[in-house]
Amino acid sequence: MSPRLPVARRLTRQVRPVPAEAAGSPSRTVPVISVRGVRKSYGVGEAAVHALRGPDDPAGGGPLGVSVDVEQGDFVAVMGSSGSGKSTLMNILGCLDVPTSGRYLLDGIDVGHLDEHQLSLVRNRKIGFIFQSFNLVPRTTALAQVELPLAYAGVRAAERRRRAVAALSMVGLGDRLDHRPNELSGGQQQRVAVARALVTSPAMLLADEPTGNLDSRSTDEVLAMVDRLNAAGRTVVLITHEDEVARHAKRVLRLVDGRIVSDVRQGPVAGPPPVFAGAEPVVGAVASGGGR
Repeated sequence: MSPRLPVARRLTRQVRPVPAEAAGSPSRTVPVISVRGVRKSYGVGEAAVHALRGPDDPAGGGPLGVSVDVEQGDFVAVMGSSGSGKSTLMNILGCLDVPTSGRYLLDGIDVGHLDEHQLSLVRNRKIGFIFQSFNLVPRTTALAQVELPLAYAGVRAAERRRRAVAALSMVGLGDRLDHRPNELSGGQQQRVAVARALVTSPAMLLADEPTGNLDSRSTDEVLAMVDRLNAAGRTVVLITHEDEVARHAKRVLRLVDGRIVSDVRQGPVAGPPPVFAGAEPVVGAVASGGGR
């Protein structure tokens, strides 16, 4: 048997873009996300709070945990009210928290066996984060914001700039490279955040209420951009409590009290998002799906 590369070396390999016509192909056998029996509890004994519990064991053995797969090219909305467990699930999927029990594979990597340094590599290489509050660095240009994850990944300066310019141009901010957050609208700041999330060619985009701080026009613009990215093959997991946002997804999971109570398919994995307006999908080295 050939020796297995250390996780850090496997994660630092150059990511090759997947052609747009191949992205989202059903031939891929390894899900981007594979969650099996994941539980998250706080406290012990009778005082324990099960933030993620899944269905109860019919034999009386307690909660069985949450299990779900997300395939390459899918667009999944995770919905639920406050306290439903959706933020806990997002933190686990984003490798920001660890489950109490169960197994989580991200792009084929069992993250439960990684140390903190390896988890930071996973977050940098495999996940593109988009947050409700943008999380931009004050007094830092849009170009420098997008270069940051590449700098952490050890990419050389010239290549960082090339890829960051390409990502910003892709989201329509090619003429705002030197603008700082206080010189940009809320919608433009979120587009900078999208470009930053995409620049490492991650296995998936993980968006936490990405339109929560935007007006209706900026919301439509950001969702249309996410639709185009998914139509080009990018895997998207989006956390939301808004039905209008969730209708863009191909699949909707609803959580109540730490359980998945419904799992509705709104569109095929390999097809465009349901609300896709028919514009040309975003393609290229930064936008292509795959993350390998």
